[in-house]
Amino acid sequence: MQVDRQIGPFVINGSESVLSALTKISANKERILFVTDSHGHLIGSLSDGDVRRWLIATRDADLSASAEAVANRAVKTIAADASNAEIAASLSSKITHLPLLDGQGRIVGIATNAADHLQIGRHRVSLEDPTLIIAEIGNNHQGDVAFAKELVDLAVDAGADVVKFQLRDMDALYRQSGAETAGEDMGVQYTLNLLAKYSLTAPQMFEVFDHCRDRDIEVICTPWDPPSVKALADYGIPALKVASADMTNDALLADMFATGLPLIVSTGMSTEDEIKQAASLLRGSGSPWAMLHCQSTYPAPFKDINLRYLNRLAEITGRPVGYSGHERGYHIPLAAVAMGARIIEKHFTTDRSLEGNDHKVSLLPAEFGAMVARIRELEESMGDGGARVVSTGESMNRINLAKSLVATRRLELGETIAQADVEVKSPGRGLQPNRLGELIGRRTKRVVEAGDFFYAGDLSDAASGGRQYNFRRPWGLPVRYHDYAKLIEKVKPDFLEFHMSYKDVEINIHDVFDRKLDMFFTVHLPDLYDGDFIVNLASPDDAVWERSIAELQKVIGITRDLTEYFTVDEAPVVIATMGGFTPDGFIPEADRAKMYRRIDQALARVDASEVRLTAQTLPPYPWLMGGQQYHNLFMGLEDTVEFCEQYGHRLTLDISHSKLAANYYKRPFSEYVEKLAPFSDHLHIVDAEGVDGEGPQIGEGEVDWPQLAKQLDELVPGQPFIPEIWMGHVNNGEGFWTALERLEEWF
Repeated sequence: MQVDRQIGPFVINGSESVLSALTKISANKERILFVTDSHGHLIGSLSDGDVRRWLIATRDADLSASAEAVANRAVKTIAADASNAEIAASLSSKITHLPLLDGQGRIVGIATNAADHLQIGRHRVSLEDPTLIIAEIGNNHQGDVAFAKELVDLAVDAGADVVKFQLRDMDALYRQSGAETAGEDMGVQYTLNLLAKYSLTAPQMFEVFDHCRDRDIEVICTPWDPPSVKALADYGIPALKVASADMTNDALLADMFATGLPLIVSTGMSTEDEIKQAASLLRGSGSPWAMLHCQSTYPAPFKDINLRYLNRLAEITGRPVGYSGHERGYHIPLAAVAMGARIIEKHFTTDRSLEGNDHKVSLLPAEFGAMVARIRELEESMGDGGARVVSTGESMNRINLAKSLVATRRLELGETIAQADVEVKSPGRGLQPNRLGELIGRRTKRVVEAGDFFYAGDLSDAASGGRQYNFRRPWGLPVRYHDYAKLIEKVKPDFLEFHMSYKDVEINIHDVFDRKLDMFFTVHLPDLYDGDFIVNLASPDDAVWERSIAELQKVIGITRDLTEYFTVDEAPVVIATMGGFTPDGFIPEADRAKMYRRIDQALARVDASEVRLTAQTLPPYPWLMGGQQYHNLFMGLEDTVEFCEQYGHRLTLDISHSKLAANYYKRPFSEYVEKLAPFSDHLHIVDAEGVDGEGPQIGEGEVDWPQLAKQLDELVPGQPFIPEIWMGHVNNGEGFWTALERLEEWF
């Protein structure tokens, strides 16, 4: 049992909508909210089950209805002054969340029977949430309020979630303080001297805390004595830190328990029996808490850290655990996160030569920032331990590097496939070699030329191939010069979109076409050129910039020439990935404007007459040259809109790319569509998953297709689209036909 006094994640005003309530229920991961009036008085509860039952029972239910109208009024409560034993007895498998009410019926706390998380301000600590990273400033401010504020600013810039300080009432804490330390050991004299010089008073500390609020970072503090506990609680700090030295100080712990605040407890300088005793005391307190493994030596020898004790600490506490490090460097915290630590605390300074032990084991701002970045990367890499799947990037490399089953001779329709008719060749576009046994003995459903791949469709008895499709807007197929004719044998799209390779750019188009086609066309700039060159009109490198301009101009020239072979009523669209990628990380958002300006300067050098040049919207993590990189431009919503408004350029709205960007920024995709579609001339339609899963089949990702279709009909009716399914062209366009069949339902 624990009592959360930070009730914000659990409470919603009754005037807010049911949709807002569902969003908050999803965010707090507790599946329930408590509904209050504007004064905090309890109205009722609202769970996801309550909402489902209301939707089923209510004809024409509207998610804009108020939470108050849907709330369950039959809520069990308990008085805020009830004992922990009374609260624990009121919780059960059915009643998992119990609101604590004051004498006026206002919620002042939420009791739960869970021990798997705690809330530190806006941050939730659990096995499922990101690691809470604390910059321990402690007394490293050297007793200077201005320096303390500077350290806060630097910690924010370094990516810390929380900054931590220490507060002491010297007279209440020590039997001798200040200069009166003659009777103490030398080590104590040294410590007391430092504290006398470098401690901040409570009013000074609160000035720093106010600055933390201004910088939008959570602050916690270690109180070393009862007056400091009271001062911090009265200020309204979101959590308290228990120093290693006070883990066995039951009297001080009792003062902390009385505040009802979450506690983070360091275990340095303690035996396992003492840790067990403290854990037992904490369990009975009703306070949310977590323990940190800690080696209290400055700096701590690596041989003494015993990082595997994290596992034992988790067994003892039954709760999320963390690590407070005093060793050199930041590689040990990374290992701690890999072993399951959900809180990391490291000391923070600007100069390790400053007076005081803490400075010697502190990270500098750049080092702390690097630690944060590596922890976030490590968290991403941990995964969920599920079954091994092939990633998007691996899929691309599998095509390039793997092998396929290939026909050794021409096979006519209805022939039986024999062992001698099949060999294994690269690339991996077709059936994997381990499917050979399934293929041998089957009859062909199509003519297979010598050297052609066999596909999954060759193992099925179902008919495959395109047909005529019906859409409210023009639709096309992404093609190459070498395969367009075969793809349009059975279907007649409204247009073709030529996805150029760098070799296609060198082909004489008069060798490709011998007649005029009754359809229009679009052209996509090559994504990759020989020598690992990628068009980057934002590049600061003049040589790259100049070549990028030249390559774009060449494709525009080809587009003009292609009009001879198509029915063209308006200028054809050219789709370009304009650039702005970086190999190792995102640039600061403030630097994007300069890169957009560089693109506009490049486009001013390009003759785009007789075509409609568009910039493709981009994903956060593009797959370039067999690996993941970082896009900085045409991904953020506001800066993409600003580019279009400021420079007058148009877009190709790539649904997959922009959905991934919306996921990355945790914003509704509908907002991206609403603001980007009016600036677009062309659509790439395909599903998306996560932040880098681009190109999955329609309906196999996360796009809300009915909502998207409705938005596009309202915003850009008649705008053309292609289904840009990853590897959709294989097996004579099998992926495209599936996509088009599914899209007919909505488009």
